[in-house]
Parts: sequence; structure tokens; C-alpha cells
Amino acid sequence: MRLFVSAAVLAAGAILSACATTAMDAPTADAAFDTARLSEHTRVLSDDGFEGRGIGTPAEDKVIAYLSEQYAAAGFQPGGPNGQWTQDVALNRFTASNIRASFKVGGQSIPLNQGQQIVVSTRLPGSHVMLTDAPLVFAGYGIKAPERNWDDFKGQDMRGKILIVLVNDADFEEPALDTFNGRAMTYYGRWTYKYEEAARQGAAGVIIVHETAPASYGWATVNNSWSGPQFDIVRQNAAAERVPMESWIQRDVAVDLFAKAGLDFEALKRQARSRDFQPVTLPNATFSGMFDVATSRITTHNVIAKLPGTSHPDETILYTAHWDHIGVGEPDANGDRIFNGAVDNATGTAGLLELARVWGAGPRPQRSIVMISFTAEESGLLGSEFYAANPVYPLEKTVAGFNMDAMNVYGRVANLGVIGFGQSDLDERLAAAAARQGREIEPDGNPAAGSYFRSDHFPLAKRGVPMAYAEGGGEFRDEPIAARNASRDEYGARRYHQADDEWSADWDLRGQVEDLDVALWIGRDLANSRDWPGWKTGSEFGPARAASASARR
Repeated sequence: MRLFVSAAVLAAGAILSACATTAMDAPTADAAFDTARLSEHTRVLSDDGFEGRGIGTPAEDKVIAYLSEQYAAAGFQPGGPNGQWTQDVALNRFTASNIRASFKVGGQSIPLNQGQQIVVSTRLPGSHVMLTDAPLVFAGYGIKAPERNWDDFKGQDMRGKILIVLVNDADFEEPALDTFNGRAMTYYGRWTYKYEEAARQGAAGVIIVHETAPASYGWATVNNSWSGPQFDIVRQNAAAERVPMESWIQRDVAVDLFAKAGLDFEALKRQARSRDFQPVTLPNATFSGMFDVATSRITTHNVIAKLPGTSHPDETILYTAHWDHIGVGEPDANGDRIFNGAVDNATGTAGLLELARVWGAGPRPQRSIVMISFTAEESGLLGSEFYAANPVYPLEKTVAGFNMDAMNVYGRVANLGVIGFGQSDLDERLAAAAARQGREIEPDGNPAAGSYFRSDHFPLAKRGVPMAYAEGGGEFRDEPIAARNASRDEYGARRYHQADDEWSADWDLRGQVEDLDVALWIGRDLANSRDWPGWKTGSEFGPARAASASARR
């Protein structure tokens, strides 16, 4: 059993200030969410002493110590297996080094520099990858979706080839097609899917062409996210599920490559929007790449806390947020190497701690309340995927859940944005709670970004658990509105997955409090009722829930 005590936090230098210590005293019966507490939790967790909260690093112990102590102070019990605060999550860690990559077109070699033209990584166990003069095939969006009568491969043999694919799906460029739900990204548009399908096709590697709009993030995010160590759950047959090389290239590199091969990149992009698209082999063009791979096994941890219910303790309400971030990477222009992850996702983690305090201060609910601080979200939702595959609390008796990721730090807003709106009965509950605050529901404001598939609710949702992922959106309600808009926009453009994602004493967390109130109110209603929210007709997640219906009678 892992034991974490205050000394671990003291050693990390993560000591709450005197005023914050008062704020963390025992909760009172009329506890409400406190912006000062939220700010202080976020400040501590995103301090340089936590080294960007990288998984499998010494910083992880500091995080676990802090979270378990705060959950205990809130009156929660250890919620992991065997009475522990943690659930072990076994992962493989892959570190690529000595990376050399190039295209060859008509005898001309085109070198590719890691981090500039290309970002190369792998999640296949081994010690070395060598690809020599591998054929290049443009495979459109790299999608095989029989239920949508879509197959970018058309039965062609992709074994041993390098697939060049577009990010997102065909509807992003032409929403009127409505083959993939218009501009609302489906899972087929996610980079994770592209790599998985390429493995099923037997490809030697994948090159995703980065374009900012369909990806919903810039090249710097790609470089920061994939140039460091990569992680994956331990798989029985990794070779069947992972390709030797996973990579991205910049758009202008792809355009130049296609032109040198006598092809028009934009024309082929347009062709790729059709069901009739056929894969195109780039004539006289190959890819060569080699790199070393240091593969090691690590154990990281989900942190789990519970407040047992009084009459139905076997039925649970979940609150989730990931504690991890990128860790330490290459220095930015200012020499900063620590990716502090203040907004992403120290804010959501702080939200969980405040929810625990408020729940612990109130009357004990009939159903159990479970807080899960997931690990390895930044590595592909691995902590939540592991939990969903190995649940501590049976999924068929998990009533519903609320996920928090990168919460609003800019002030009160007019709407409550619901990621994945239209999927579950939780929509109506969210609308009623928002109305109590004078707010309206706003369906996912940027469905093309695929946010529903990019946070920790998704592994639970795809196994049938109704999960809400809601966050403040729309216009700001308080002046100075222009400055608030500018700050919110700047985060997406310059701070997301950058070393500049730092805590600020100037944040206005009243909007975060409103979002937490919504999750609390709905959770209380469900925790003291016999209600079981369900999926709406047509949701792809409904059948998984229906399969366990007998357990909820």
C-alpha cells in the first residue's frame, strides 16, 4: 500500500500560504464553492515544484499526496482497490531518440527535421524502428466506416506502406455532405482513430497532415504533445493495434511533397470528400526513417475518493477530472521548460477538490459519491480508459458522471456549453440547472474540434455510462467584456499545451463556480433519487447501457 503524508508535500515545497491554510480548514454545514480555494488549489498544482505533473515522474507522488490529503480533509474515504487512495494503471512508456527522417522523390532527398517539418513517435514496444524507402500512399481521411458506406482503402493492400492521411473527416470541409454528422467531428476524425485503423490495415506508419482549422490546434501543440515520451496501456498483441511509426507533418511540407510527385494536394483533398475516393500512391516517392526507442514499463495512478451512500452505497455518482499534464519539455522562447497546465487541468482538479469539500459538508446522500482524478489523459485518455475497462465501481450501477477539463477562469458567461449535446437525458437536467442561474444551454460551440472524444468522460460513455461534459460558454456577462474575450482567445491561440499555461491571481473564477454548482445540483438530485438517466434514441452509446438494464431494476 502506498502511503502519502504531509511530509511529501512539504518536501515538494507545495505548502499552502497562511491565508489558504485557513481556507482549507474543516468544512462547515453551509459550505459553498469558494473562488479563493479554487484559485489556491490551482496555484499549488501548477507551481513549478510540481514540474508540469508528468506521469511516471517524481512529481506524480507530490500530486497524489496533495490530492489524497485534500480528499481526506473533505471527509471522503480512500476509494481505490483494497482501501487505497489510488488505482494502479500499468503503462508502457516510449521515448524516441536519434530520429532521422526523409522523403525521396525522383531520386531527390528531402530531409525532415523533428519538431519543424515532422514529429515522429511510436507506441509499439521495441528498441529500434527502421523504415527504408517505404512506399507513400495518400489514403484520404484514413477512414473505414461500413455503417456510413465509407471506405478510404477500397480493399487495396496497405501492408508495409506509409499512409498519408488528412486530419478530421470529410464533413469538416464540406458539411453539406452530412456523412459524418456535418461539422460535428465523429471519432473517425480523431488522430487516435487514424493510427488505430492504419494498424488494422497493416501499414508500416502513418503521417497525418496537420492543418490548424480541422485539427483545432496549431503546430506548436502537435510538437509539444508528441515530441516527448508517449504512453500506452499494456496490450496483449500491440503489433495488431499499433503501427511502428506515428507522425505528423506540416501542411506546406505535404503540399511540396505532392507537387514534387506531380500531384495537386488541394485537388486530392477535394477528391477525398467522396465515397468514390481511391487511395493514391505517390509516384516515385518513398519515406525513410529510423529512430531508437527506449521502452519501459511504468505504473501511474488514478486517485479515487468516495463518500459512501446511506441507503444505496452500491450505486455511484461520478465526478472526474485528469490531474496530469505534459511535464517538462524543451524550453520555449523564454527558456521555460515546465508545462504547468494551470487551466489544463489544474482548474478541473481544483474543481473536484471543492466538490468533495462541499459534498462532505452536507447531508450524506443515499447513493455514493465518487471522485476520480484520472492519470494519463494527455497521453490519450489512458487513465480513464483503464478505469472503464477495470472499474472499481460497477459501470452498470454507475448512475451518471460529470467531467471537468480546462474550466472557465475568465468570468461569468451567458450560456452553459454542453459538449455532446443531444446524446443523453442529462441535457434536460443541465438546461434546468442553467436556467436557475439565468443561463441557457448552448450545444457544443465548436463540434468540429471533436471535444466529445478528447476528454475523460468518453471511455465511460462508450461503455454506456451517461456522462455530462458541460462548461461555460457564450458572451461574458460582466465588463470588461473585450478584455475577457481577448484573454479567452489568447489561451487557445498561445497558451494551450504551452509552457505559458500558468496560474494568474487576476482570474475571475465566478464562472467556474457557476459550472460547479450545476454539477452539484444535478448530482444531489440523482444521489437522492431512484432515477437512472439514459441515452437518447439514436445515440451510439445506448446499446451498451441497454445490455446491463437488468442490473438497475
